[in-house]
Amino acid sequence: MNGPGDWAEVAVQFKRPPLALFARGDTPQIDPNVLAIRIQPDEGILLRFGSKVPGLGFDIRPVTMDFTYGSSFAADAPDAYETLLLDAMVGDATLFARHDFVEASWALITPVHETWRKERAATIPTYEAGEWGPPEADALVAREGRRWRTL
Repeated sequence: MNGPGDWAEVAVQFKRPPLALFARGDTPQIDPNVLAIRIQPDEGILLRFGSKVPGLGFDIRPVTMDFTYGSSFAADAPDAYETLLLDAMVGDATLFARHDFVEASWALITPVHETWRKERAATIPTYEAGEWGPPEADALVAREGRRWRTL
């Protein structure tokens, strides 16, 4: 069974449109559209959006397009490090960062890291492993009238 620490995804929840084309007085609130890119363990892409139910009515129902490598191909996808190690052995540098990129990244983040170290980072919210995150994360998105997407 997978727990919160066993999976990773990036989800984009789209804003509601300013005009509801099929809205009527009794039409319930439509769920926002979501694009979720699953990174692990079941790599894939999910797109959920509202679709008008065929016919004369004005009902909108969420539909889902769900692609996963595991269910779409007979062979299992190699683990990330398998691919990386094989590329290193055959000399393919496509997935590797160039040295100028690495140096530029360190030049960008080093001042931030130094400031955090000097200020002891007392104001950086923390949370226990396996939890969803600090309360400050909820407050951050709530200021924009949003909330975190639960799986």
